Amino acid sequence: MTQLLWGIFAVVVLGLLAIDLGVLHRRAHEVRPREAAAWVGVWVGLALLFCVGIGIGRGREDAVEFLTAYLIEESLSVDNIFVFLVIFKYFHVPAAYQHRILFWGILSAVVMRGIMIFAGTTLLGLFHWLTYLFGGFLVLTAIKIVRTSEAGYNPEKNPVLRVARRLFPVTDAYEGQAFFVRRGARVLATPLLLVLITVEWADLVFALDSIPAVLGVTRDVFIVYTSNVFAILGLRAIFFALAGAVARLAYLHYGLGAVLAFVGTKMLLAEVFHITPLASLGVVVSLLGVTVAASLLARRAGAGAGTDGEAA
Repeated sequence: MTQLLWGIFAVVVLGLLAIDLGVLHRRAHEVRPREAAAWVGVWVGLALLFCVGIGIGRGREDAVEFLTAYLIEESLSVDNIFVFLVIFKYFHVPAAYQHRILFWGILSAVVMRGIMIFAGTTLLGLFHWLTYLFGGFLVLTAIKIVRTSEAGYNPEKNPVLRVARRLFPVTDAYEGQAFFVRRGARVLATPLLLVLITVEWADLVFALDSIPAVLGVTRDVFIVYTSNVFAILGLRAIFFALAGAVARLAYLHYGLGAVLAFVGTKMLLAEVFHITPLASLGVVVSLLGVTVAASLLARRAGAGAGTDGEAA
């Protein structure tokens, strides 16, 4: 049954990606929130249907593990949105070209994360003590998330970007959606390639946090990889739908930090205290729900205070 699910997963993902870039976004255009919201519904709906398929084919526990891993990965991806906003602003990327950057960036991430997931599960199978190393790493990352803000991300400090600028001669301006252009006998990179490289590096950094977090839920390569892919493929649509809204969730980073701390502690205590997949899902949903609700209530209270102040 797992082989059948692998096949369904591959057909759905490749088919939708081909339709996305080859048909719907063949011509560059700015993605509006309504269009993005529709795609969010498509990707989330497909992930939930796939979860149901896992439940039918592999059992309830695997379905719950998939849903927990998907929710963790998707919630941690919110931090990527802040970083993508900073990158696009830094490079002055026209709105019409942002979808192309995220498409190719995330497509590359699908391959890169597959390699990282396979390596991670293999190492954990060979060296059990790495479980505690990953758990401690997640707890430390949780503390970092709570104490710092991704808004301080500076693309100029990206070492890969500095190397790329030395290796490739770059045009002064964007050349449509092209990553490379020919000038006589020379092939030049465009600023769009530098943006893509920076986005790829940012995703690699985030994967170092998110993949150990998902491995804290399950070691099943099928569940870890498919949940990761569904989450990051939906990230493009979430970016365009919520780019302006995520900044309003002032306390969300506390929720993300709490989720990482929970998963890290779960890995550290795995030998002495077992937490069921359903209980893990409940904890993750509760932590994220509380921080999102607190953010919205705080914003509403602030807006109310501002209105009162104006009336006074």
